[in-house]
Amino acid sequence: MKIENIETPRLLIRGFTKEDALWAYKIWNDPEIGEYLPDEVKYEIDQEYLKELEKLGDDEECCYLIPVFRDTLERVGTCSFIKTDDDKVYDIAYCVHKDLWGKGYATEIAKGLIGYSKSKGAERVTIFVNEDNIASKRVAEKCGGRVVSEDYFTKKGTNQQRKSLKYEINFITLD
Repeated sequence: MKIENIETPRLLIRGFTKEDALWAYKIWNDPEIGEYLPDEVKYEIDQEYLKELEKLGDDEECCYLIPVFRDTLERVGTCSFIKTDDDKVYDIAYCVHKDLWGKGYATEIAKGLIGYSKSKGAERVTIFVNEDNIASKRVAEKCGGRVVSEDYFTKKGTNQQRKSLKYEINFITLD
């Protein structure tokens, strides 16, 4: 899914390209970051998986994006959204490189995605957060998210059970 760039005060959120695959792979498979993600951490580069990541920019269901600094175009992290068929609900996700944690970039990315979805006529945004990810829960709350449900999932490739919180930002009740 392709979209126009999203601009925030410090960042430009652009489409995912083939050249972003290794960057995304390294972030998602960092043990500290990967702890909160639904897939197991891979400690060695899996070439087949990397080839799949190279195609993310062409995914028809999920819009994969890369936030970069507006001035240097250096990558900050990854983000994405999936929208419902009627375009009324956008499920967003964000991930910031650990060297940039604590500087407000995740909140800025989330607000950029939320603003984009609202501008496209969405009624709600959802954010699924691993219950143990305190920083991501704080981001969802700063953006106006409220927990509407809880669920459990098994971390892919493991037998580890994790709790997920579903946050929702409802534009209809906010206006």
